[in-house]
Amino acid sequence: MRFLLSSLFLLLVGCASYPKKNGYVASKVQTTVVCNPYFSNPSIDYVYKSNIEVFDRSFGGILVIKKLGQDHHRIAFTTEMGNTLFDFSLKGDNLTINRIIKELDRKILVSVLKRDFLALTTESIQSIENFSKASKMLKKASILGKNHYYVFENDRLLQIIRAKNGKKKVVFLFSGISNNIAKKIDIQHHNFKLKISLKAI
Repeated sequence: MRFLLSSLFLLLVGCASYPKKNGYVASKVQTTVVCNPYFSNPSIDYVYKSNIEVFDRSFGGILVIKKLGQDHHRIAFTTEMGNTLFDFSLKGDNLTINRIIKELDRKILVSVLKRDFLALTTESIQSIENFSKASKMLKKASILGKNHYYVFENDRLLQIIRAKNGKKKVVFLFSGISNNIAKKIDIQHHNFKLKISLKAI
């Protein structure tokens, strides 16, 4: 009987949502839009020294993100010598590959990068639910059918977490924030061999 109760408890905890597992409670705040300001200014070229670790390989270079219009960004990753590793246009939910090297041209990787860059550059999105814990606010939204949780503290976006069944799948960490620019961004995948590190130049 004790074993049965323990198993039932573990099952219930395992199925708990990400907010509940992490001590957040439903908030009465009725904010319906989540705002991400980090790549929203079309007059700025967002330039980062970058390192991408994928498939047990490491690619270093410069990543440039440019807002071209509403829900429209150009994302280019080049070596420091200027050779293009990939060049994407992201408009709405549609990704166009302008150029990509053979080593990175894998369907599953392009799909994951599309999801990552869409989360990174989406400026405003409808909030499904809101949660709070101490000084932090957690806002749930859906991107390409996946739950994303935006973590704010003092109205500043610190993290975006993609989660499933209460578990983190991808974590976006923003730090060194000034004038709506995150000087450092780390994207850590927990279910795929991919890590992206960005440092503003």
